[in-house]
Amino acid sequence: MLGYRYRPRLPGGELAPMPWPVSLYRTLNHIAWPLEANSSGWIVFLDRLFIFLGFLVFCEHNEVDFHYLVANRRDMDNLLTGMPTYLILVEMQIRCYQLAWHKDRFRLLLERFYAEIYVRQEAEPHLFAGIQSQMLPTRLNSTVYLLALFNFFVVPVTNVIYHRREMLYKQVYPFDNTQLRYFVPLLGLNFWVGFVITSMLFGELNVLGELMIHLNARYVQLGQDLRRSARGLLERRTTEQVASSYRRALTHILRRNAALRDFVQRMEEEFSLRIFVMFAFSAGLLCALFFKAFTNPWGNVAYIVWFLAKFMELLALGMLGSILLKTTDELGMMYYTADWEQIVHQSENAGENVKLMRLLTLAIELNSRPFFITGLNYFRVSLTAVLKIIQGAFSYFTFLNSMR
Repeated sequence: MLGYRYRPRLPGGELAPMPWPVSLYRTLNHIAWPLEANSSGWIVFLDRLFIFLGFLVFCEHNEVDFHYLVANRRDMDNLLTGMPTYLILVEMQIRCYQLAWHKDRFRLLLERFYAEIYVRQEAEPHLFAGIQSQMLPTRLNSTVYLLALFNFFVVPVTNVIYHRREMLYKQVYPFDNTQLRYFVPLLGLNFWVGFVITSMLFGELNVLGELMIHLNARYVQLGQDLRRSARGLLERRTTEQVASSYRRALTHILRRNAALRDFVQRMEEEFSLRIFVMFAFSAGLLCALFFKAFTNPWGNVAYIVWFLAKFMELLALGMLGSILLKTTDELGMMYYTADWEQIVHQSENAGENVKLMRLLTLAIELNSRPFFITGLNYFRVSLTAVLKIIQGAFSYFTFLNSMR
């Protein structure tokens, strides 16, 4: 089935370079990653069948994880031991299967991204280098999530050493799951769920980051091209049709601006619900993870790694959102400071000057508000929103710690 999963291509038809976290996401997560557009009906049927079976596995894990919480509801320490994995499970079940329901829409968004937005290294080496440096936090976060994933392999080793039969997560089954005929397949399902969840956590962050930062680079290009157009016309030292030439260049820039705005709206439609779910669960998840890491740091190394991974994920996403927010917030000023006054001063055509001024006024008005990604319009994805979540998580932790 891996060969039938969508592989992004550039406008010339060649395969697009994919960052290693996105490649891992594509490889490990058959639920979220779309198929090729020309996949046969049989492949689509098998893909949907595996998605349905995976949904049943998630529901089974949801059930036994919740039973553990119910069984330990009077013991705060044990309750908070199972709480992080349960919260992550529920969050990922919502996000992953919402994406699975809209796989084709996600593929179309990626196709448009690589056709219109993606900045190629050979075409813009300096801009591409800046993009890679801005994406370093998401790459580092992916590495930390992989370290958290490797913690799963410690459990089978300790099971062999200490002759135990423990699952990867805190779960209570309605039957004796320690019998070998049940234990082995259930442990295998634990691993499968862990790989799907972890790949979704770092994979979608990197996909969203790539879209946001390349989009940000295209906005930066708008300003560069606008200033370059004015500079080129002014260097010619001619008064004939200078205003009309600049107006044509500005019209072209505005059309590109409108296309970028439309792409932002498509991104918002695709990611808004999943971002809302992510942020909604984050405060409680950070609180539970930090509580376990704080109360017994040497015995809960896995919780420390998961806390660092989640904390870095939120900071990375907030940073990327703030970069895009800042760039688009300056679009109106970009048009205002694009040397149009020098063009008007040099032009001798009063009628063209008036048309140019009207077009500039329209451009500034259209870009008076920044573009941003939101969580169902409840909040903007920015460092400000992330800091509020962290503040809320710390407040919850202080309350729980006072009850010990």
